[in-house]
Amino acid sequence: QVQLVESGGGLVQAGGSLRLSCAASGLTFSNNAMGWFRQAPGKEREFVVAVSRGGDFTLYADSVKGRFTISRDNSKNMVYLQMNSLNVEDTADYFCASTRPLAGPSATMEPYVYWGQGTQVAVSS
Repeated sequence: QVQLVESGGGLVQAGGSLRLSCAASGLTFSNNAMGWFRQAPGKEREFVVAVSRGGDFTLYADSVKGRFTISRDNSKNMVYLQMNSLNVEDTADYFCASTRPLAGPSATMEPYVYWGQGTQVAVSS
């Protein structure tokens, strides 16, 4: 059974930083591209960032480029999201997602077949 468990969310002031983690189990982690999506209250879930199976290719939403960094450690089955210069618009539930095996990273939800429960990020002004 595949499980993705996010952690690291919390309340932070604008301009601050947070690091989200996602622990994966029940899958051959290095076979799956990984992504982070977020959903703000009353809004649709949106793409944030994705990383290829080997970690050498990344995709970023324009809204987070230069502020957020995704990384993965295939030896630990972990993916991370370092978020810097946070602003109020970054407030959302953040979800870790895994694609089907051998799929590439994507900004659409279509290839993502496994999802975590989410971790809440709140940025105060």
